[in-house]
Amino acid sequence: MGSSEEARDASVRLPQMKLDELLEELQARLDAARGTRDRVHSLLEAVLLVGRDLQLEQALRTIVEAAASLVDAEYAALGVIGPDGRSLSAFYTVGVGGEQIARIGRYPEGHGILGELIRHPEPLRLPKLSEHPASYGFPVHHPPMSTFLGVPIRVHGHVFGNLYLTEKRGGLRFDEDDESVLSTLAVAAGVAIDNARLYEESRLRERWLAANAEIAQSLMSGAEQSDVLELIAERSQEITAAALGMVAMPVRGTDSLTVELAIGKEAEVMRGMVLPVRGTLVGEAFAQGVPVSSPDVSRDERISAGPRRFEGLGPAVTVPIGSGEGVRGVVLLAREAGGAAFSDRETESLQVFAAQAAVAMELADRRRDAEQIAVLEDRDRIARDLHDLAIQRLFATAMTLQSAGKLIDHDKARQRVLRAVNDLDETIKIIRSTIFGLRSRGDEAVSGLRTRVVGAVGDAVAVLGFAPSVRMAGLLDTHVPGRIADHLLAVVSEALANVARHARADRVDVLLETDGREVCLTVSDNGVGCAPGGRRSGLRNMEERARRCGGELELGTREGGGTRLVWRAPIGNGEGQGREEGTPA
Repeated sequence: MGSSEEARDASVRLPQMKLDELLEELQARLDAARGTRDRVHSLLEAVLLVGRDLQLEQALRTIVEAAASLVDAEYAALGVIGPDGRSLSAFYTVGVGGEQIARIGRYPEGHGILGELIRHPEPLRLPKLSEHPASYGFPVHHPPMSTFLGVPIRVHGHVFGNLYLTEKRGGLRFDEDDESVLSTLAVAAGVAIDNARLYEESRLRERWLAANAEIAQSLMSGAEQSDVLELIAERSQEITAAALGMVAMPVRGTDSLTVELAIGKEAEVMRGMVLPVRGTLVGEAFAQGVPVSSPDVSRDERISAGPRRFEGLGPAVTVPIGSGEGVRGVVLLAREAGGAAFSDRETESLQVFAAQAAVAMELADRRRDAEQIAVLEDRDRIARDLHDLAIQRLFATAMTLQSAGKLIDHDKARQRVLRAVNDLDETIKIIRSTIFGLRSRGDEAVSGLRTRVVGAVGDAVAVLGFAPSVRMAGLLDTHVPGRIADHLLAVVSEALANVARHARADRVDVLLETDGREVCLTVSDNGVGCAPGGRRSGLRNMEERARRCGGELELGTREGGGTRLVWRAPIGNGEGQGREEGTPA
């Protein structure tokens, strides 16, 4: 009886035990499903999160933070592979504080386990880091790490970087699910990085276009070249985040470049420096008309001799302004030592910017040339009208008065008519001198003999105390050679200085004229005159200059009192122009 009851109880307990096991298994599967659901939700949230950031720097930080959260890792890092494809150019971390990073030292460059993932871009899961053949330990002050999970991030099929995760919380190991989730996040990260890159490129393109528009506007509004060069250097430096920006321009008539503008670090050392084209970094870009880069400009052999320059600077790039034979100058940009090298994309954008700036400069030059031509044509028309109308009428009037003077019996009236004729003759000479000036070329007017003499006379006003009278006649800018013009300019300055020192005059007349055969300078004053037998070093200098030019100096008394100095030199047909002392005939 007892045995049958026990058997019956056992048969009842057996199904109950199986049911409990089934319920426990079901609960476990429900928990697993719930966990999977939660993890999928977390993954989706992470994917949405990393896709929101359009700033590349922030997107990378968000990716590494999301990776650490998804697989419950204590430490996480994202390493960006450099242009060489073998090392890390940037490193973003989670779990390691700033002070600890400072104690550890510089970020890893891609050796050991990190380098293993660079060389073999496939997911890598390790229960213990130290057991892998590529592992060779950690630097001092580095936190201990054991478990490891790494996956590559690809952008358009190319490996952009790697996600590294260590120390799964709770002392657990990373499993297949962790690897699967992290690989999925890496795919989303690749899309987010690509979007951030595209956004960054569009923003950069907008900034370059805005800079080009600003330069074109400045040029077309008539801004000085120095202001435009400063604008080019400033905008290039700002957009590329360079520590130094400078612009070098060719020195006319020489095989060298001068640094017109320099902004930023080492700018004071570079500004105004003259650099040879041959054998220098900027010269190479100027001569070849293509960008030239340097990994470390402070140690580059193409930096010419002289004081040490580019201290504290590293990667640099030089880009020509223009192309081919139309290169107008060179832009040099340099970043801080240890900074990122200029990428091909950055160099290309900078080259386009410099080329467009060159086009704008060329258009501005053409516009100024057109304006100058219009001015010269207008001056020529005025000169022609003065010659054909004004001079002819004045000449006819003078002839009429001269003829009428012969018929006048009253002596005083006749003398007044003759004086009027003389005044008309002087007026005709003045108008002719004006015509010669109007017909001079624009660039000669800037640096020609006429302008230089006017400048020298203007400089003497301060010491004289009054403005001398100046009259010039003939094609001075065209006919007077440069060597004689230089002597003439020195004589004008010396003569006016002598008047200021010795003459005690209140009037000085300066006459400079040429008939195409010789040039003659006359300086006369109404002062006390030159003492008999007096000899001054200034006069000796002027006489020596005349002798060198094959001419002569005459010093006499001005009609009505004062001194009259005449300095003349032959210029016609290259004869009698004299030669410098010691120069062979």
